[in-house]
Amino acid sequence: MKQFPKALAQKLNQRKANNALRELPVSKNLIDFASNDYLGFASSDEIFNQTHEYLLNNNIRVNGATGSRLISGNHNLYAIAENTIAKFHDAPAALIFNSGYDSNVGFFSSVPQRNDVILYDELCHASIRDGITMSNAKSYKFQHNDLDDLESIIKRCHTEPVEVYVVTESVFSMDGDCPNLEELVALCEKYNCHLVVDEAHAIGVFGENGEGVVQSLGLQDNVFARIITFGKGLGCHGAAIIGSEELKSYLINFARSFIYTTGLSPHSVATILIAYQHLKTEKVAMQNLKQNIQFFNQEKTQRGLKSLFVYSKSAIQCAIIPGNEKVKSIASKLQEKGFDVKAILSPTVPEGQERLRFCLHSYNSEAEISEVLCLLCNFTF
Repeated sequence: MKQFPKALAQKLNQRKANNALRELPVSKNLIDFASNDYLGFASSDEIFNQTHEYLLNNNIRVNGATGSRLISGNHNLYAIAENTIAKFHDAPAALIFNSGYDSNVGFFSSVPQRNDVILYDELCHASIRDGITMSNAKSYKFQHNDLDDLESIIKRCHTEPVEVYVVTESVFSMDGDCPNLEELVALCEKYNCHLVVDEAHAIGVFGENGEGVVQSLGLQDNVFARIITFGKGLGCHGAAIIGSEELKSYLINFARSFIYTTGLSPHSVATILIAYQHLKTEKVAMQNLKQNIQFFNQEKTQRGLKSLFVYSKSAIQCAIIPGNEKVKSIASKLQEKGFDVKAILSPTVPEGQERLRFCLHSYNSEAEISEVLCLLCNFTF
């Protein structure tokens, strides 16, 4: 075998020296404070069994899509699922992508045109940034959730007639906080900007039926596009971009991450469909999650930990513990005590913003939350 390239070896060694080398974790059956399975749908026997029954009852006995959706992979389940998703989210149309990453890369690499402008929150997800990098549009970041900074950049962009796309997340994946979407919508309407909202970590968590932040605020008609992912609150796989019929048609024709990939299997799409049906009925799971979020916030205040945490009313709670070595050490101690809490290291987050990321779920108990925060207190102070 040929020698591994020196430049690549140096980059790996640098990661090791910075205590930032990524490795695939081994499952240890710890108490879950790490996964994005907020409602427990990923391990739901009901969803698993109903998906299997749906496929058998509809005589769907195919393991794969067999090709891209534009060739042979557009099986009938796609239309059923996309109609269900569009109706659930009160939108004209939905288009399923293979993942949230694919949807963001597909959207931002194809929709904004040359000389258009993309303004994105500085903490937007890597998939959004990668899509923007592939775009021919100009792009500028604005300070996190800072609408004054955003407005000042919009004013500079409007010196000539261009399309401006403003991009944010309804729940930020590494902080768990939310923008003021009502004020953001008003700002975008004032300057005729197209608002794009990634709702990955809001589905199943916010809204009466887990429909996300945008819809819970009644703002769905004011948003150009929403990115909905299924690998978090829905516990399955894939994503959808929801918006107008024209946007759907455009993406089918120009989004390369949609056009040039094999479609999801019928089983994957059926799981999405069944998971959406459960969102309408799983009121207990959603209520338990909301109670756990409230209890976690109360406990961290009572234990004097509030100053460590980023303000959040979502299922993502982050304690800032600067330094890769220190945050990894505390995460290891929590794991040794049976709690799956992950350290988020730089360069995933900026240096000095390293953190412990606690993901809350409907199935966590108050005793588990109290114990893990008690341990955090002991290991931190």
